[in-house]
Amino acid sequence: MAALVYQMISSAALVSLGLYHMVATTRNHLRSPQAYFARPYHPFPLSSSSSPSNNHRLRFLQLYLVIAFLVVAIVHQIVISLDADPLLKGRSPVHYFTSLQSAASLFLFLLLTLALLSEWIPALLPLPNDLIFGLAAGLFYLQSFVFWGAATVQTSDLQAKCDSVSGRISALASILCLVLACQPKLFVADVGLGASLSLQGLWVLQTGLSLYVDAFIPEGCHKLLDVVNGVEGSTKCDLDESKLRAVAILDLVFLVHVMFVLLIVMVTYAMTAKSVGIRALGSYEALPSDNTHIQMKALSGTQA
Repeated sequence: MAALVYQMISSAALVSLGLYHMVATTRNHLRSPQAYFARPYHPFPLSSSSSPSNNHRLRFLQLYLVIAFLVVAIVHQIVISLDADPLLKGRSPVHYFTSLQSAASLFLFLLLTLALLSEWIPALLPLPNDLIFGLAAGLFYLQSFVFWGAATVQTSDLQAKCDSVSGRISALASILCLVLACQPKLFVADVGLGASLSLQGLWVLQTGLSLYVDAFIPEGCHKLLDVVNGVEGSTKCDLDESKLRAVAILDLVFLVHVMFVLLIVMVTYAMTAKSVGIRALGSYEALPSDNTHIQMKALSGTQA
């Protein structure tokens, strides 16, 4: 139960971060396409991004929440690394080091977030955006290796598949960050980064449901009865046919999540465009009634 709760919290954090990044990126692009460039951090609330003096405490809310979630995740990984592996292996080095690798990768993300926070402190040297995106690309790539490494040593084929897909999503985020480091005005890559974070959050939730909730465990797979529920690797498929069927189901579910994220991107863009468009139209004044007559007169004189 505790593992499922942790997966749900992680999912909510990643999906919220991805949605906020997509909304902020779309809003900045629509308001000023010529001056648009990718930003690793968007102050909160978005309406105060142009006036730094307003809501000075709330503008760092996103970074504060990210730091809090990362600290919780690091503590969770350290705690489970100290527990003995219950799957008849005792305190195995594999279980110990895979958990520490996850904690180390999260700690690097924590350092990067602290660097983003220090960017707004005048006494410290701010980091350029391209360097921040380059560092983020390296960290996401490192995290993908952590997921893939955990997948290779998993005793559960079902969890190995889930970790492998998470590694692919992290690799995609790494590629997008690298593209933004080289091309900061590429709007598609910036929106894609937010979408990849949301996709990772949805897949984290799907992982928890597929491993720890009986109603979502594929047919032919089951949780081991002699271990605590929610333990890593405690959900297994006995027959090879059941393993292949479970992997195929997870691939299909992943495609459903991808389509759902694409739908979220389109809806987010449409709603943000409508909001920005209404405000933009409200800022203009009507042209004088005789302006058309003046323009047509000047045009006729030019033609003559």
